[in-house]
Amino acid sequence: MTDAFSSPPHQPPYTPHTSSPSYQTYPWARREPEPQPNPAAPRHPSLGHHSDLRVLRGAYRWQRRVATLTALGYFVLFLLLSAFAPSFMTSEVSGGLSMGLLLGLLQVPVTCLAIWLYEHTARVRVDPLADRIRDLAAVDARRGTVR
Repeated sequence: MTDAFSSPPHQPPYTPHTSSPSYQTYPWARREPEPQPNPAAPRHPSLGHHSDLRVLRGAYRWQRRVATLTALGYFVLFLLLSAFAPSFMTSEVSGGLSMGLLLGLLQVPVTCLAIWLYEHTARVRVDPLADRIRDLAAVDARRGTVR
């Protein structure tokens, strides 16, 4: 019988793992050379070039910058005028409408303009490039199935 003050039952001693890990444990250890890729090259070179993707990324980057800078630029201008030109922002435009309130209300149309710019640049610059790359990928896929 065991009570609260007796020692736990006897367990066998700890035995460490004898197998080695499947990854390199030391970065300075000599590595086995990686297997060379299959030397059989495709008959046709790939149609989609890296430069096409680079141009697409650049067009998409330009699209995001234009839309973001339109909306945020106007908002930052509004904040700067509010902070550094309070007399201009409190000046009355007409019938009790202050310049600050008018510029604040113009934030909605400027945001709509930024959305329109985003869609327009997508239609004009990004979508044609993406369609071209998609068509080239489809041709590459058809070439791969014919082999």
